[in-house]
Amino acid sequence: MEVILKEDVQNLGFKDEIVVVKDGYGRNYLIPQKKAILATPSAKKVLAENLKQRAHKLAKIKAEAEELAAKLNELTVTIVAKASESGKIFGSITSIQVAEAIEKAGLTVDRKAISVKNAVKELGSFKAQIKLHKEVSAEVTVEVVAE
Repeated sequence: MEVILKEDVQNLGFKDEIVVVKDGYGRNYLIPQKKAILATPSAKKVLAENLKQRAHKLAKIKAEAEELAAKLNELTVTIVAKASESGKIFGSITSIQVAEAIEKAGLTVDRKAISVKNAVKELGSFKAQIKLHKEVSAEVTVEVVAE
């Protein structure tokens, strides 16, 4: 089944892409959740026209994302966490805490765009990936220090 995505769906595709999914996934999840519409010939023509009209706006958005990525790649944020004497954190560092630390540094990033590969459960330094645009991503260095 071919569907046109109405929003970014992680591990599937980005907004306004035509993707092939299994019938049940499209019919029972994507379409009822308003995340996609059925890719009929008329819907494909409408999508093509909309993309043509939006091309210059997308170039501007991509340029802004690249500018933000350059700032984020140089950024190092510090997160203070309660930890034991052996260096283990009580709990873990999540994307929400990384987003708040980036915001304190003066940049705004959607917390849903941040991915922390492995759960950070000890003091030290790690990298957090941030997906700013479908072609632009950045990496922020996060240092976790004891309270």
